[in-house]
Amino acid sequence: MTGRPVGPACHDRSLLTEHDVYLFSEGTWLRAYEKMGAHPCVLDGEEGVYFAVWAPNAERVSVVGDFNDWTPGKHPLCPRGSSGIWEGFIPGLGPGARYKYHLVSRYHGYQVFKADPYGFRHECPPGTASIVWDLTYEWQDGDWMRRRGRANALDAPMQIYEVHLGSWMRVPEEGNRWLTYREIAPKLAEHVQRMGFTHVEFLPVMEHPFYGSWGYQITGYFAPTARYGTPQDFMALVDALHQQGIGVILDWVPSHFPTDEHGLVFFDGTHLYEHADPRKGFHPDWHTAIFNYGRNEVRTFLLSSAMFWLDRYHADGLRVDAVASMLYLDYSRGPGEWIPNEYGGRENLEAIAFLRRLNEEIYRYYPDVQTIAEESTAWPMVSRPTYLGGLGFGLKWDMGWMHDTLLYFSRDPIYRKYHHHELTFRMLYAFTENFVLPLSHDEVVHGKGSLIAKMPGDDWQKFANLRLLYGYQYTQPGKKLLFMGAELAQWREWDHETSLDWHLLEYAPHRGVQRWLADLNRLACREPALHERDVWPDGFEWIDCNDAENSVLVYLRKSCDPADTLLIVCNFTPVPRQNYRVGAPAPGFWRELLNSDAREYGGSGWGNLGGVETVPVPWHGRPYSLVLTLPPLAILIFKRATEGSVR
Repeated sequence: MTGRPVGPACHDRSLLTEHDVYLFSEGTWLRAYEKMGAHPCVLDGEEGVYFAVWAPNAERVSVVGDFNDWTPGKHPLCPRGSSGIWEGFIPGLGPGARYKYHLVSRYHGYQVFKADPYGFRHECPPGTASIVWDLTYEWQDGDWMRRRGRANALDAPMQIYEVHLGSWMRVPEEGNRWLTYREIAPKLAEHVQRMGFTHVEFLPVMEHPFYGSWGYQITGYFAPTARYGTPQDFMALVDALHQQGIGVILDWVPSHFPTDEHGLVFFDGTHLYEHADPRKGFHPDWHTAIFNYGRNEVRTFLLSSAMFWLDRYHADGLRVDAVASMLYLDYSRGPGEWIPNEYGGRENLEAIAFLRRLNEEIYRYYPDVQTIAEESTAWPMVSRPTYLGGLGFGLKWDMGWMHDTLLYFSRDPIYRKYHHHELTFRMLYAFTENFVLPLSHDEVVHGKGSLIAKMPGDDWQKFANLRLLYGYQYTQPGKKLLFMGAELAQWREWDHETSLDWHLLEYAPHRGVQRWLADLNRLACREPALHERDVWPDGFEWIDCNDAENSVLVYLRKSCDPADTLLIVCNFTPVPRQNYRVGAPAPGFWRELLNSDAREYGGSGWGNLGGVETVPVPWHGRPYSLVLTLPPLAILIFKRATEGSVR
C-alpha cells in the first residue's frame, strides 16, 4: 500500500471503526451502506461529505466531481490500512453534488472513472455520475409495518401484481413520457386496490444504464433509478401503497451485473467484484459479469444491498432473480466451459453458502417479510429452512406449473384430452416447496405473444379460455402472480417503450376479464380455502382428475375449517355439459360462488341458477353427488351453504 497522499481529503476524520473494517473484510457487515459510499455529515465540527470506497488494487484514488471540475488528484482519498478501503472527508460539500471516483490501478497504469458502488443516487442515464444524497424521509406507513407480518404469512392471501414502472402508464400528450414515482403512486395504489391484488412486485428499480434490460442489469445496487425521480420520490410510492394496505416486493439481482465501464466490472484494474476466469465470471446468455461469491467483501456488498432495501425503503419482500444461474457452475455452459467445484460437482458451493446466509440474515432481522426465488430447476428444498439443508427462501416460483399450464391452454380443445397430464402432473410435487404460480413478464415478450394471444379458437373462445386460465390459477394451491396487462386481456405483447393498452377497457369483453379477475382476487382474500393451506397438502383434494375424455377436472380446496371447503369444476372444452355428475364431500345445498361463463364477465350465461342440492347417489367414492351444468371453457366454484346462510 502506498503512503498517505497529501490533500484536503486526507484527514484523520473517519466514520469507519476498526470493527467495521473487520466485519467488512470478514464478509459479515450487513449494513456497510451506512458508512461506505458518500455520507453528508459533521466531523470535528465541520460539515462536509465522507467518502469510502473499496479498491484494494488501486495505486491512487481521488474523488472528482462538479465541485472540482472533474479533475483527478484534487481530492485524494487515503488507504485504510491493508483493508483495501480508501476514505476521506471533503469539507463544504453537501447533498446534490455530482461525483465519481478516479482510480489509478497499480497494474499496467490502468486509470478509470467509476460511479460509487454504494451510491444512494445516480444521474439519470445516459449520465453515469453518482450524486451525494441524504435519505431522510418521514414515513407514514406505521400501521402497515406493524401488521404486515400477517399479510405476508404463508397462510395469508397473496395475489401479486407485477409492474414495470416505465410502461405501466404513460402520458401520450407529452411525448409518451413515463410517469414519475409520485405521479404513479396514487394511480397505481387505486388500481391495485380496486382490482383486489394484495401485493405489487416491481421489476428492478435499482439504477441500470440500459432501459431495455428492464432493470435486470444493475449498476446501482443502493439507488432507485433516477428515470422516475429521487430516492424520496420512490419512498413516497412505497409509502402510498402501504397506506392502502398493499405490500411491496422488489426484484433484486445478485446473479450478474453489466460490463459498463463506470460500473462494478474491472473496478480497480482487476476483477474485483467478478471472477477473473470467464468460465466462472462471465455469463454467456446475458454477456454480463458474475459476482465472486467467495470473496468476503463482495458478500458484504450484496448482503448490505439486500438489507438496504428492507431498512431504508420498507420493502416487504425480495424476489431474487435467476437463482438457477447462481446454483449451477455449468449453467448455460457446454463441456470444457465451466470449472467443477472442489468435489468435482457442478454445484456452486460459494453461491449456495451466500444464498443461505442471505436468507438467514433477512429472516433474522425481518421475520415479517418474504424472500422469493426465481428458480427454474428441480433443486431440492429451495423454500425450506437452512437448518434442514434448504436454501432458506420463503417462496419459490413454480416455473413447471407455468410451462405446463400455458402449453396445455395453447392447444386446441379437441386435442386437450390427450394432454390431460399437463394439468394433473403438478400435484405430484405441489407441496415440495412453498410455491408462487407466476404468469410473469417473461411469458409475454420475445415473440411469445400475450396471454390472450396464446389462447386457441375464435375471439369468444380466446376470452373464455383466458378467464378459465385465471380461474384455474387462482384455485390451485400456491400464491399468485400476474404481470400488468393481464387484467386488460391485452392483445399485444408487452412493449417496455409504450403504455399498457388501457383503451381496451372501452370494450365489453376486456371489461369482463377485468371484472372476473377482480372478483377472483376478492374471493381469494375472502375464502380461507383459497389461501390458508396453500403450501400444505391438506389444502387440496382431488374429486376426479381422470376425466380426460371430457377434459374436466374436479377438486376441493380446503382450510382448517371443513365448513369453508370449496368445490371447483373446470371444463376445458367449448362443449357445454349438462347433467354432469360429481361427487360431493358433504350433503346440502352448494352455492355457485363464481362462474367464469356468467354474462357479466363476457360469457354465454350457462350455469346452475345460483346453486345445486346434493342427491344421495354415490359418485367418485362419496355418498352424495351433484348434478351440474358445466358451461363451455369455464370454471365453477361452489361452497356448501351452512345453516342460517342465504341460499
